[in-house]
Amino acid sequence: MGKILYYGMTGEKMCFQHILMNALDLNSAGHEVKIIFEGASVKLVSKFEDENNPLYRKAKEADLIAGVCMACSKILGVYEANLKTGLRMLDDMSGHAGMKKYIQDGYHVISM
Repeated sequence: MGKILYYGMTGEKMCFQHILMNALDLNSAGHEVKIIFEGASVKLVSKFEDENNPLYRKAKEADLIAGVCMACSKILGVYEANLKTGLRMLDDMSGHAGMKKYIQDGYHVISM
């Protein structure tokens, strides 16, 4: 089975919904899957929490979400809200969420 990292950049809910669907589908097929909220997508975290989004909730419960970019959360004014979700704040690349450790660990990166 493969290792896949979804590196979500877009703040468009429908696009990120497809990240969640694919991550859950691949995970159910036995792949190792992780999701990172980076760029504009960090604004979606609190929206998904507030609406109790079923795809987001399933991905969170399955521990598929590696975390949320700390720098983008601060820049886009959602740091406190994202911190309250309990998701890990990622800052390994000059304050942003990097891909390097995942690539070094054999993950195939898909950025959307």
